Amino acid sequence: MQILTARTALLPDGWANDVAITLDDAGRIAQVTQGAGAATHDILLPAPANLHSHTFQRAMAGLTERRGPDAADSFWTWRRLMFRFLDQLTPDDIEAIAAFAFAEMLEAGFARVAEFHYLHHAPGGVPYADPAETGARIAAAALDAGIGLTLLPVLYSQGGVDGRALAPGQVRFGCDIDAFAALMQGAERIMAGLPADCGLGAAPHSLRAVRPADLGAVAALTDGPLHMHLAEQVPEVEEVQTAYGARPVDWALANMDLGPRWCLIHCTQMTAAETRALAATGAVAGLCPETEASLGDGIFPAEGWVAAGGRFGLGTDSNIRISLAGEMRMLEYAQRLQSRRRAVLADPARSTARRILDAALAGGAQATAQPTGAIVPGHWADLIALDGAHPDLVAATGDTILDAFAFARAEAAITDVWSAGRHVVRGGRHMARDRITARYRATMRRLTDRL
Repeated sequence: MQILTARTALLPDGWANDVAITLDDAGRIAQVTQGAGAATHDILLPAPANLHSHTFQRAMAGLTERRGPDAADSFWTWRRLMFRFLDQLTPDDIEAIAAFAFAEMLEAGFARVAEFHYLHHAPGGVPYADPAETGARIAAAALDAGIGLTLLPVLYSQGGVDGRALAPGQVRFGCDIDAFAALMQGAERIMAGLPADCGLGAAPHSLRAVRPADLGAVAALTDGPLHMHLAEQVPEVEEVQTAYGARPVDWALANMDLGPRWCLIHCTQMTAAETRALAATGAVAGLCPETEASLGDGIFPAEGWVAAGGRFGLGTDSNIRISLAGEMRMLEYAQRLQSRRRAVLADPARSTARRILDAALAGGAQATAQPTGAIVPGHWADLIALDGAHPDLVAATGDTILDAFAFARAEAAITDVWSAGRHVVRGGRHMARDRITARYRATMRRLTDRL
C-alpha cells in the first residue's frame, strides 16, 4: 500500500484540499479521503490516456519540414516521405523508438497510450517468422517505459477505396483478413504477458484501406475497443464519395455499427449534420490537434461536437511534439482562429482547460476500455503531480491551475507521474530516461546512415 497526499487535488466533484489517496498493491486507487495532514505533493491531477499514437513516426520529427516536389505540399506528399523512412526500420529500431516516445509521453502527463500499430512486416512486405513480431516490440517498449498499453493491431488491406493493390510504401502494413486474424492471435499471446492495466483492441485503418466486407470481421476478432481513421483529408472524402456514393461519415453511419466501443480518429472533414449524427452514436472522437495542424488536415468542429453531446479524447498521432498541454492548447486555439472568439470550449462552470481535460480523461478511458481518468476508488492510479511553486502556479487555484498548465508554461511544473501506480516520472524525468535516450540516439545515428 502507498499513500499520496496533496495540498490540492482534482476529484470528480471538483477541487479539494488536503487529500489523501491510498494505492493498493495492484496499482489501483483503494481510498480517497480529505483532511490529510502534511502534503507529499502540491497538486495532484488524474492523468489521461493518449488515445492515438504511431510511435515509429517519433523518429521523423523535424525531418519533413521542407517542401516536397509538389507545388502544394500536403498530407499526401508527407506520406510519401513517411513510406521511404519506415522502409529502413528494423524491429530493434521500432522498439527503441517506441520506448523513447513512451517515456516522453509519461513525462508529458499521459499515463497510458492506445498504439495504432500498423507496421507489421519486414521491408518489401515479407512477414516475420512471428506475425506479431513488431507488436511484441511495442509491448516490450511499453513494459520498459512503464506505460499502460492498449495495443491496436491495424488491418490495412488495399491501396484505396477502389480496391487497388498496396503501393510499395504500404506493403509493410498489408494483411488480408485471415492474416490479420493470425496476427491478432499473436497479439493476444503478447498482451497476456503485460500488466493487468494493458489491453488489446483492433483498428481497421480507414475506409480507404479496408474493404467494407471486412469491417465486421475485425470487430468480431476482439472484445476490446475499435479505432479507425475517418474523414481526415479532403481527397479521402472525395474518393469515398466517388466510390460509395456517400461522404465517409455518412457512409459509416449508414453501414457500420458505431457506438461507444468506437474511437474515430481526426474527423476534421465533417458537415454540421454529420457532426451531430456522429456525436449521437456515443463514439469517441480521437483528436490529435498538433498532428492535424502539422499535416494541414483541417480543424475538428469541436464546438458543434460538444454542443451535440459528443465525447472526445486527445492523442499525439505522429508524435512530432509529445505534449499533453500542447494538444489541449492547439485544440482550443484552432477553434479561436476559426471563430474569432476566445474561450470557445469553456462553459459557465468550467474554464477552457478544465473542460478540455475533463473530456480527455473520460474519452481516453472509454477509448482504451480501462477504468481510469478520475481519482476514485477502483480506478487505476494514473496521476500527475505538479509543483505549486512554479511561477505560473504560485498564485493559481482551482481551474486556473489547468489554464496555466495548458496556456502558460506550467506544463514544466510536472514533477511526478504514476501509471497504474507505477511511479515512472520523478523530479520531471522518466526513471529510465538516460538509458532509453542513449538507445534512441544510437538508433537515430544508424537510421541517418541508412537514409
